[in-house]
Amino acid sequence: MAAERDIDDLPRNDANHTALTPLWFLERAALAHPARPSVVHGHVRYTWADTYRRCRRLASALARRSVGHGSTVAVIAPNIPAIYEAHFGVPMAGAVVNCVNIRLNAATVAFLLDHSSAEVVMVDQEFFSLAVDSLKIIADQKKGSFKQPLVIVIGDHTCDPSALQDALRTGAIEYEKFLETGDPEFAWKPPQDEWKSIALGYTSGTTSNPKGVVLHHRGAYLMSLSGALVWKMNDGAVYLWTLPMFHCNGWCYTWTLAAICGTSICLRQVTAKAIFSAIANQGVTHFCGAPVVLNTIINAPPSDKILPLPRVVDVMTAGAAPPPSVLASMSKLGFRVAHTYGLSETYGPSTVCAWKPEWDILPDDERARLHARQGIRYVGLEGLDVVDPKSMVPVPADGSTLGEIVMRGNAVMKGYLKNPKANAEAFENGWFHSGDLGVRHPDGYIEVKDRAKDIIISGGENISSLEVEKAVYMHPAVLEASVVARADEQWGESPCAFVTLKDGVDGSNEATLAGNIMRFCRERLPGYWVPKSVVFGPLPKTATGKIKKHELRAKAKELGPVRKSRM
Repeated sequence: MAAERDIDDLPRNDANHTALTPLWFLERAALAHPARPSVVHGHVRYTWADTYRRCRRLASALARRSVGHGSTVAVIAPNIPAIYEAHFGVPMAGAVVNCVNIRLNAATVAFLLDHSSAEVVMVDQEFFSLAVDSLKIIADQKKGSFKQPLVIVIGDHTCDPSALQDALRTGAIEYEKFLETGDPEFAWKPPQDEWKSIALGYTSGTTSNPKGVVLHHRGAYLMSLSGALVWKMNDGAVYLWTLPMFHCNGWCYTWTLAAICGTSICLRQVTAKAIFSAIANQGVTHFCGAPVVLNTIINAPPSDKILPLPRVVDVMTAGAAPPPSVLASMSKLGFRVAHTYGLSETYGPSTVCAWKPEWDILPDDERARLHARQGIRYVGLEGLDVVDPKSMVPVPADGSTLGEIVMRGNAVMKGYLKNPKANAEAFENGWFHSGDLGVRHPDGYIEVKDRAKDIIISGGENISSLEVEKAVYMHPAVLEASVVARADEQWGESPCAFVTLKDGVDGSNEATLAGNIMRFCRERLPGYWVPKSVVFGPLPKTATGKIKKHELRAKAKELGPVRKSRM
């Protein structure tokens, strides 16, 4: 291909071209608002000047131990100041930050630490035994070739101090002591190449080993700013960390908050009571969460709620398609919900259901239905489409023709670490393949209908499990619902609904209640979409609130096929 012509032959130079990185946001925040609170955790309060110094100390301390370019630093921690600081301090040293899901078991964490070749493990005191058990698994597997990483234990004043002392007796370094070995004026350097990796995260790995998603500085920079733009976040926003920072780097809001000089309110344990308390007492203006968090807020007992809200609070939700009923209920409580969609491979949310003023005059149920769609691409994502996965031809914008959702641009990962086969599949035909099935509506907005693996095929017809879930959620007794395929003697497969009931609902007669839910769905869905079976009980979830459908599919398999009627 011939080079594109331009009006000049002016070259790039150090004065007019610099690699993009979100690390500069922190330096600017400390300059613009040195005394403004940056991170708050209980009675601990840091300013932006404090956070910049602490991050430079962390970077310096790592560099003095030869941790830098080509190194990975694993962080096993809930939402506390240290994991926020790691998002800056680790890449300031030239290394890659890998925030690990704290709800994983030791075997899975061992795989992650080994696969990523972690040279340092920063671990919160509550999860120290998880780190120890994981490293022991690796040591037993590798025998004499195992090299023990540097282990740094993070103390937390809100936890039992004995756990920290037990960790220190094993020889681990305490985080604050480690910071003291670093220089608060450390002259960190930005990456020479914005393609350089800034973060590593792992997919859930529900059917095989997790895949390591590698993200670059350029994408982190662009998506941090995109997140502020699509959400209309203002300078000085007060953000409550209900979303785990280990999940897609907190959807890039770790870096966004430095860009807008905002304040992080850490929340170690997420409860409805803690959320309402932070809104009332700490000036919270924004928070993110999966639909399960929204459901927790809606169905919290009156004693946990502080209403009316002192201000409109902006909430961003993603992670699973929220039922329209949940979005409508949040709006009635005074929350303004932004509905987004994305994947670990796209830096978290990369599409948004951009609100249109003309929707304001529509009936509540119609507004909620439109709002439940996944919308249009983020500012920082250049390509979004719904295509036939074989021909790559875009599907018609008719709101009904299914296709695969694909993306391309700067908001797409570098690739999966040490996994060329998965990369070839993910990037086939020059697009990132999400594995999600969706439609495009006449107004151009996309809507996720299902994961490809979650589509139910009954009598040769496709059934969207998400559409069935929306109907089940509308039942007044239902708190949570998830629908999967169950073997069916007559139809091959039929929908099986797993349901958690609201508090106070009498669930003693499950057969009657199941029949009631089926009749309710029959009034709202095509007959063959109605669940043929309903199972009651708590739903298994990931650390980020996603329902573990693979476990429900296994339970449905254990139930055996729905019997063909002998009538």
